[in-house]
Amino acid sequence: MKKIPSRSARTRLIIALDCPNYDAARSLITRLGKSVEIYKIGLELLMSGDFFKVVELLHKMEKEVFADIKFFDVPATVARAVRNLSQWGITFATVHGNQAMMEAANQEKGNMRLLAVTALTSLDQGDLEDLGFACTIREIVISRARRAIEAGLDGVVASGHEIEELRKTLGTKFLIVTPGIRPISNTIEDDQKRVISARAALLAGADYLVVGRPIRDALDPLQAAHILQNEISEFFARA
Repeated sequence: MKKIPSRSARTRLIIALDCPNYDAARSLITRLGKSVEIYKIGLELLMSGDFFKVVELLHKMEKEVFADIKFFDVPATVARAVRNLSQWGITFATVHGNQAMMEAANQEKGNMRLLAVTALTSLDQGDLEDLGFACTIREIVISRARRAIEAGLDGVVASGHEIEELRKTLGTKFLIVTPGIRPISNTIEDDQKRVISARAALLAGADYLVVGRPIRDALDPLQAAHILQNEISEFFARA
């Protein structure tokens, strides 16, 4: 049985701010109000030039920040970039590289929690084969997660389809953040191929759930967030 975490159940929901600019991000954050405590911001806002403006807004509103940058470069460059990011009061950040990159990032993370990206939820087995990988998705996820733990990282970003195997193989002493969370009766058309419901992800052993489109594109984003938070709270109450 999954133990109730030390963090409150409400902090387990992370909303992806897949927004084109500061105004769109601020509108969604304001609309969701107190229903959400952690937000993920990534490349779209970074390229808009509003990334750190949104970081400052989130701090002002007493929210936590997940910087989904997926650092990938030579180790020395990754280390310097992570060191700079660590000065912004970031809770989570992502690295998408080999052992040397992850080790370099870990040396400079400060108080941030670093997460290794295993395999993007937009990829399936056919995509891996097209990219030249002679292994299954499961094998690459387990391999990258093991390397991340050896490098000292705090956890991984992994699809709900690999959570159970990760826990069985590598244990519970690392975080699993799971994107691609969808309602049980999902009608959203998107590029996510390996999706899972919130309850199924939590039952398998996920620590945090990342949700984007099902909240952002809902007719009532606040109501959609409340429904998910209730589902998460009920899960931990019964655990």
